[in-house]
Amino acid sequence: MQKYLVATKSEVPEASCKIVKVKNAEFGIYNIKGKFYAWKNACPHFGAPVCKGRVTSTRLPSNVYEYKLGREGEIVRCPWHGWEFDLITGEHLVDPNTKLFQGKLCSGDATHENLEKGVLEEEEDRLYLIL
Repeated sequence: MQKYLVATKSEVPEASCKIVKVKNAEFGIYNIKGKFYAWKNACPHFGAPVCKGRVTSTRLPSNVYEYKLGREGEIVRCPWHGWEFDLITGEHLVDPNTKLFQGKLCSGDATHENLEKGVLEEEEDRLYLIL
């Protein structure tokens, strides 16, 4: 594994993303409330450049006809089809009230719907991606 300097902390303001390319792969470097995260710039849905999506909030569980928003600056929305991902865990956000229909189950592992995490290391003001 090798260490690549990808940014300084000051280059990634809070609730923003800096897209970097390392070894023919793009990653989004995010600053979420002072903590830094790296996610591969590929939506698991159709390979869209998810890190070019808007950093935003999401709809929280609420009653019918109520729309509560929360988690501002912690969610990225894919620019192609609107899939939302938690920028702290990389998990695809799905409304727990979504109705599922009977169909063929291809995999019991839902991780194929999550973002691929990059290993990020901090040294003083510098951020390194480990590949």
